[in-house]
Amino acid sequence: MRIRPVGAYALLLDCDDADQVEAWRAELWRRRDTGELTAREIVPAAVTVLLDGVPDPVATAARIAGWQPRNTAAGADSAEVRVPIVYDGTDLPTVAGHWGVDVPAVVARLRRTEFRVAFCGFAPGFAYLTGLPPELAVPRLATPRTRVPAGSVALAGPYAGIYPTASPGGWLLVGRTDLPLFDVHADPPARLTPGTRVRLVEGR
Repeated sequence: MRIRPVGAYALLLDCDDADQVEAWRAELWRRRDTGELTAREIVPAAVTVLLDGVPDPVATAARIAGWQPRNTAAGADSAEVRVPIVYDGTDLPTVAGHWGVDVPAVVARLRRTEFRVAFCGFAPGFAYLTGLPPELAVPRLATPRTRVPAGSVALAGPYAGIYPTASPGGWLLVGRTDLPLFDVHADPPARLTPGTRVRLVEGR
């Protein structure tokens, strides 16, 4: 892991992979909760963790360099959200073709996978879910759809995701859910936050 200054009051942790990002995210959130770390925002991404609003970046970087994330299973102590899914996405046959299986096998794989929110982005409440093995990564559509309905469950690259609102999108659609994922009046507004474990269960 490498620590870099970003502007006057921020640090960026460069990590090796998503597992290291999650380990550092959990460690930094824990240390902020205990008062050992001051940072207004701690934001994980694909291979980085951003600390923003750090009063003394030089001293903070020196302290972080001496820390080690706890050796625990990623997300093991986090809450689990069970999302009811109707698996009727128009791109299920395409995913099945990429995976070399039939559509029921795709659905079975998605239902038994324990996903974890690695980071959020693209749109408010949109969570990037990891948990599928790298060999099951699928390409995005060559031409994105102009409108993907809210609640659509989709795959792209190594990630799964659920569109919290209607928007353009180029991910492969495998299902849909009626579970609200973003409410500006809720605390927190996003139902799926980094570190949360997620199950895409059969629903109606």
